[in-house]
Amino acid sequence: MTVRTRFAPSPTGYMHLGGLRTALYAYLFAKKHGGKFLLRIEDTDLARFVDGATEVIYETLKSCGILWDEGPDIGGPCGPYIQSERKASYAPLALRLIESGHAYRCFCGKDELETQRLQAQQRGETFKYDKRCKHLSGEEVAERLARGEEHVVRFDMPTSGETAFDDLVFGRIVTPNDTLDDIILIKADGMPTYNFANVIDDHLMGISHVMRGMEYLSSTPKYNLIYEAFGWEIPQYIHLTLIMRDQNHKLSKRDGDAYFSDFIEKGYLKEAIVNYLVLLGWNPGTEEEFFTIEELVRAFDASGLSKSPAIFDGQKLRWFNAEYIRRLSPEGFLKEALPWYEKAGVAGMDAEILRRILQPRVEIFSELPEMVDFLTEMPEFTSELYFHKKMKTDAALAKTVLLALEPKLSALTPFGEESLHALLIAHAEEGGLKNGQVMWPLRVALSGKAVTPGGAVEIAALLGKEEALRRLRLSLAAL
Repeated sequence: MTVRTRFAPSPTGYMHLGGLRTALYAYLFAKKHGGKFLLRIEDTDLARFVDGATEVIYETLKSCGILWDEGPDIGGPCGPYIQSERKASYAPLALRLIESGHAYRCFCGKDELETQRLQAQQRGETFKYDKRCKHLSGEEVAERLARGEEHVVRFDMPTSGETAFDDLVFGRIVTPNDTLDDIILIKADGMPTYNFANVIDDHLMGISHVMRGMEYLSSTPKYNLIYEAFGWEIPQYIHLTLIMRDQNHKLSKRDGDAYFSDFIEKGYLKEAIVNYLVLLGWNPGTEEEFFTIEELVRAFDASGLSKSPAIFDGQKLRWFNAEYIRRLSPEGFLKEALPWYEKAGVAGMDAEILRRILQPRVEIFSELPEMVDFLTEMPEFTSELYFHKKMKTDAALAKTVLLALEPKLSALTPFGEESLHALLIAHAEEGGLKNGQVMWPLRVALSGKAVTPGGAVEIAALLGKEEALRRLRLSLAAL
């Protein structure tokens, strides 16, 4: 049997982290078993459709290295891969179920259904459609259809016995049939419901393994009864646990932690997000934590999927991201950092010095502008900043050091890291001072901060001779 998995998102906005993880697992499972991974766009819920969302799905998956073998943009033997373009295939199959006695036309309007729902609530019961339209005579159904009455097609769920299936993660699931509602297959507008289209498309596309969130566990018995009504083979199910913000709350857009794009905008690397996501609900069975997509294909095993909800740990993701930043090549770091350099106004400064002082320190790129803001605008500071207990510096020493340095720095040519370092070290030796007693006052005088990426030498070189001297003289004047 050829393994065929699919990712079937609805184009309703940005890519949720849970959806991205599902796509990742489905891709890895297919590739591990030498199978095919399909992308299908489920756009039959027109009320939720968002323009441009399909392109977001394409771009997100591609950027993460999750590439499909069949899909809307590249085609394949089971197309079309957009549900709305498959509309013609659903109604005939629904009619087939009606003719076999597994489905019926329901003419109940919204008001009538709402009344039934309220009555069920008053009885303290969960609402289930009472099948009243199932008992309409063929003549009455024909008359109502002739009058053009609006209707839906419902599946006739059995009211006795049990429906059972085996899930690769959760094991044997058994559901009493009398708890199942007669779900709608075809809506009044002629479009299929998610429940019906999902089953039809998975069968027609030859999907062998269905990977999806555990929120669909309760719906799976209904899907299986539809498969059985057609006499079709039921796929193997792999239901995935939820990703939670904490023990009681799902990830939410309100908290800015639900969507892939949220983290890209914050300056996280896509490779770090993917690496962290794969470990939210899956254990490789080793101590290894860092994987490329190719390594994940080799390592992935569905037996490592967890039954417990995965708790999203923002600090752990930050750590992963920091590690990925450290591992970037100089060229890779510059590529990722450049948009943030431009935002911070330092894009014209020495890129190699910036990389050396920032790459070991930055954890997410959105922090970069604040880390280097002093390079574009000198902040106000008080002389207390010159005090450093360990280095035994204070404002008085700073004044002495800076006064002596000013003419030396003015005469320094070339004004670069090597020459600056040599000058400052020599100045400390000549004055019988520790290196830090020269470096610290100059660092403060040039940056106006106690904590900076890089020291006095790097800061001076980045600022350039003219700006460094201007700041030095301003700081001296303040002293």
